Amino acid sequence: MQVTIQKTPKSRLSEVDFDNLAFGRSFADHMLVAEYANGEWKSVQIQPYGPLSYQPAMMSIHYGQAIFEGMKAYRSKQGELLVFRPEENMKRFNKSAVRMCMPEVPEEIFLGGLKKLIELDNAWVPEKEGCSLYIRPFMFATDEYVGVSPSTTYKFIIFNCPVGSYYSKPLRVRVETEFIRAAKGGVGFAKNAGNYGGSLYPTVQANKAGYDQIIWTDAATHQYVEEAGTMNLMFIINGALVTAPTGDTILDGVTRKSVIQIAKDWGIEVQERLLSVKELVDGISSGAVTEAFGAGTAAVIAPIQTIGFEGKDYELPARTAGDFSAKVFTEISQIRLGEIADTRGWIYKI
Repeated sequence: MQVTIQKTPKSRLSEVDFDNLAFGRSFADHMLVAEYANGEWKSVQIQPYGPLSYQPAMMSIHYGQAIFEGMKAYRSKQGELLVFRPEENMKRFNKSAVRMCMPEVPEEIFLGGLKKLIELDNAWVPEKEGCSLYIRPFMFATDEYVGVSPSTTYKFIIFNCPVGSYYSKPLRVRVETEFIRAAKGGVGFAKNAGNYGGSLYPTVQANKAGYDQIIWTDAATHQYVEEAGTMNLMFIINGALVTAPTGDTILDGVTRKSVIQIAKDWGIEVQERLLSVKELVDGISSGAVTEAFGAGTAAVIAPIQTIGFEGKDYELPARTAGDFSAKVFTEISQIRLGEIADTRGWIYKI
């Protein structure tokens, strides 16, 4: 499919302080825009990043047909531009689309368009260590109609942000035992906008209590650990890597999948199983639980220092360079930057 390119008359690159990048506050010069109507994708173009104009009755604003993904591009020391596992994000994006009654985006638009967009905005990929170009593909319904039914028209867009680290220190998290993120048969596995809007209130309450994030538990009993607000959760328990199994309520994280594969390659036992909150806090107290961390595109690997439950804080051991989470972070970082061989075929070169 042909992509029409309209270049910006003036780059905003010089306005960005690449030595002090906040996450998600600066935006590259261009964006990819594709339209879906009459049962097909058409009008694929790259244009200057800027405002969009829509009617107040646009359906996605009212009924929530909106999905997104998150990926990262890196600049290697050799100057190559590398994207980490975008094929997996595309598969998950289209899985979300099916669940939300939206059209799937073909590879030639998703990956082909992404390649052209990053080629055009290649100067926006940071060189500084620890920084990257965050890639945000998203799609939303555009029919002008007040009525609960699937839209017939959609817009697919990709824009990019140069970013620094998402979290700068080990996290304090609190187990959520009142509110829920998802339930069986729902849309917890999809990256749809409503999942994140619904998580804001309990997260803000945890923030006010001094915690950075929350641990979601199962909707039926609040007894089992599921995931955090921005990442999958993983634990080292008696030397094994333990994480909740994916399903209706848990996002099938690309970073999670990568960590599991690396652990297996290193000969570490992997247990995808239910983990009760009681087993978790008792294990921290007994020393059986030696590491807790989050895994996700934005955070990559985020170590957890404190887990709060029923008014008590449980402290994890201080992180060391020999910890699994530290070593797997180094492994993934070196793969993403092209510093070690990509033996698993995870890198997409621009």
